[in-house]
Amino acid sequence: MRVVLVDPSQIVLKFVIRLLEADGHEVRSFTDGRKALDYIKSDLAVGALITSTEPTSMSGLELCSAARLAAGTTRAIYVILMSSSSDEKMLIEALDSGADDFVCKPPTAEKLYARLRAAERVGSMQRELIRLATTDALTGACTRRAFFSNAEELCAGAAAGGRLCAVMLDIDNFKTINDLYGHDVGDRAIVAVARLAMSEDVLVGRLGGEEFALLLEGRDLAEAVDCAEVLRDRLANMEVQAGPGELGLTCSFGVSEWERGDSIDCLLKRADMALYAAKLGGRNRVVAADRQLAVPNVHPLGSVVRSSRAAEAIAPDASCEGIQRGAAA
Repeated sequence: MRVVLVDPSQIVLKFVIRLLEADGHEVRSFTDGRKALDYIKSDLAVGALITSTEPTSMSGLELCSAARLAAGTTRAIYVILMSSSSDEKMLIEALDSGADDFVCKPPTAEKLYARLRAAERVGSMQRELIRLATTDALTGACTRRAFFSNAEELCAGAAAGGRLCAVMLDIDNFKTINDLYGHDVGDRAIVAVARLAMSEDVLVGRLGGEEFALLLEGRDLAEAVDCAEVLRDRLANMEVQAGPGELGLTCSFGVSEWERGDSIDCLLKRADMALYAAKLGGRNRVVAADRQLAVPNVHPLGSVVRSSRAAEAIAPDASCEGIQRGAAA
């Protein structure tokens, strides 16, 4: 396990490092608490923090609290406070500050190793719980909750002037696939679509049964449409095992681009409206949402419907109100 060790004394550091390395742990040592915290934030492989109560630049209790905050709900870090005092008040403050355990300084090998074995057990369980909460069990894509959580950083970058596009995709006639071939084949279809979508190296979330959302950082609308069109073509040429034979399927796509003042909800709802237009336009196509585009032959919902499978454009209403796709799925 990778352990961050913090103490102002080089003598204490050398002593504890020898104990940790003798037990097979990989150690990163610091005398400065803030430098240790910066390292913890940058290295996601850190599994435990052992800090004394008196590192420089910040107290051990402050470091415990800051490390716990940095870990959030997506990282498993076991925090041990090390002190030469066994005062009960110190123990209570340590636990209240985010520490998982407390050890006297200098620690004996047996007590330190026992605490790190506990750290590995707890960390393993936490990582499994995090995996279950953030990864869709069927496809391996982000769960809805994890998708929106990961989207926060991308949206912050877009709000600061970066580029961001959203793609909503949905398997065409999915209910018919389930009805004719069974839910096991339907699940295979969902998995196959997810694997191709995740091969694009973008944030992918499964938002509903057969519906996925993709966030493309650093791409404008035209580039996102091109990406969606490539994915649409790959999916249209893919086959899924269905009993003794194979099943072909298609997907419809809606694409939107981040605009000033947007939220993730607005961005996705415009993509969702474009996806609805793709369904109404005959399915197996890409439709781009564009507020600025003035186009003829506008559908009552604000969509352009043509027979071509190439990317089309939709000028949605300025609000972020959602729509019901219903029979268009």
